[in-house]
Amino acid sequence: MNLPNLLATFRILLAPLMFWLLVNRDSDIFSSIHTSWLDYFAALTFVIASVTDFFDGYIARSWNQITKLGSILDPLADKLLMLAGFLGLMFLDRANPWAVFLILSREFFITGIRVVAAGEQKSVSSSFSGKAKTVLQMFAIGFLTMNWPYGSILLWLAVILTIYSGYEYIKGYIKGYIE
Repeated sequence: MNLPNLLATFRILLAPLMFWLLVNRDSDIFSSIHTSWLDYFAALTFVIASVTDFFDGYIARSWNQITKLGSILDPLADKLLMLAGFLGLMFLDRANPWAVFLILSREFFITGIRVVAAGEQKSVSSSFSGKAKTVLQMFAIGFLTMNWPYGSILLWLAVILTIYSGYEYIKGYIKGYIE
């Protein structure tokens, strides 16, 4: 277990914490805390998790610590974090259910293709559009968690980029290469 894998594992553990902060607002534990503080704590949890996403990849590449375990943990951590954020925000009625459905459907579908590609010994690295859609999804989740203006616009822009990057990925797989 190297540092990048520990960071990905930490991100996996932060995902349910964020979800819990978003959906358990009526809990007796939070009775004396204003809901805006729960937004702050959920957003802080999300930002910390998002930062670990950057650093685990950076460290793995720069320290030459890319492992098979890491190639499983990193995307799993990403998906769990997005799942926690989008489902929690949908529960709070801050995220459009159709947008969440489209994003999560693409994520699970492409994850399946990545598993098949890895089984065929094909490269499963992310494309630029795949990385950009992750960043846009993170901004959308952050804005929606804080209940800031334009969160819904960011969410729908994330949907468009998510679908486009999924198209690129499928096209690459069909043509025999994965970018």
